[in-house]
Amino acid sequence: MMAASCAKTLGKVARLVLDTPINRITKTDPLITRIHLRGQVRAYGNSRAGFKSRFLHISPIRGRVLGGAFLLGGGFGLYQTIKLTFQHHLAEEKAKGPELGTDLKLTLYQYKTCPFCSKVRAFLDYHGLPYEIVEVNPVMRQEIKWSTYRKVPILMVDRTVQINDSSVIISALKTYLITKQRTVSEVLDCYPEIKAKNDRGKDVIEFGNKYWVMVNNEDADGLYPEKDSRKEEIKWRKWVDEWLVHLISPNVYRTPTEALASFDYIVREGKFGTFEGFFAKYFGAAAMWIISKRLKSRHNLQNDVRQDLYKAVNDWVAAIGKNKRFMGGDEPNLADLAVFGVLRVMEGLQAFDDMMDHTKVKNWYRRMEKVTQHVS
Repeated sequence: MMAASCAKTLGKVARLVLDTPINRITKTDPLITRIHLRGQVRAYGNSRAGFKSRFLHISPIRGRVLGGAFLLGGGFGLYQTIKLTFQHHLAEEKAKGPELGTDLKLTLYQYKTCPFCSKVRAFLDYHGLPYEIVEVNPVMRQEIKWSTYRKVPILMVDRTVQINDSSVIISALKTYLITKQRTVSEVLDCYPEIKAKNDRGKDVIEFGNKYWVMVNNEDADGLYPEKDSRKEEIKWRKWVDEWLVHLISPNVYRTPTEALASFDYIVREGKFGTFEGFFAKYFGAAAMWIISKRLKSRHNLQNDVRQDLYKAVNDWVAAIGKNKRFMGGDEPNLADLAVFGVLRVMEGLQAFDDMMDHTKVKNWYRRMEKVTQHVS
């Protein structure tokens, strides 16, 4: 039954991939194949999960200098806080939406302000799933030394099943919550690897259906009651990964003053010695300001990158419409959670304040804070 269900759903995915431009593989990042840990552990994912791997593409000549400064500075993934100790987080019970309790033991390895990690936390919090957090040091990454996959987020399920890539994590867990007769490992079998070539001609491994919730027709009708709502959810989840996330770094490090303010927060909140703090604040900020200019050019952003951010956010609000609380209707769907997860990593910085003041996103954003019971 499970295999037949997967095959049937994958057939639909294949047709959508062929017929719909939003599902074409156009990524430029190198992707990693399935990996295995010591013992009976399964791992799935690709390299999109780590903010550093998405944004930090620099020339070999400047790579070591800027890369070293970036790592010692803490990087964007920890521009608000650096925590090197084990943290425990139990999501509070939520009096909203369907009750989707589970006895899964979840451990999330993350950088707190990595947008991809934030997406996963938004999903887990909204669904009331208890999870444990391990904050990863972006320099040494000792917390994930047991893994051959060296990026975050990494989600460990029952200490045996490893899932990589934020979108795969979210889609797989949503599928599991709806169809609990399948184990997480069985659900992951519905997300096969696809060999492809990126626009640089390099062989890559991708998940063509990573934005799909793999459920049968009856469950799909309940999950997506409106016509085209499934297609819209997939479209906007891809938009988050392929466009919105690229606007964060250029806006956060738009000017030397903004870059310095971000790293000043790192030094105050992080655990640095005197020399390390000085180096992180000034050299890290300088490195990220330079890198942000390269990113602006790479993604063809306007000279005033705020305008791209404003337009993207207003496009999202317009797509929701005036008659709905969320893209998903009365409750958020996976696209709502993805957009919210990415935008909230800017909280506390000038870019976030400007976005709230110059776009129409505020009401939707405050509703999302309430339903996810967001805690700073």
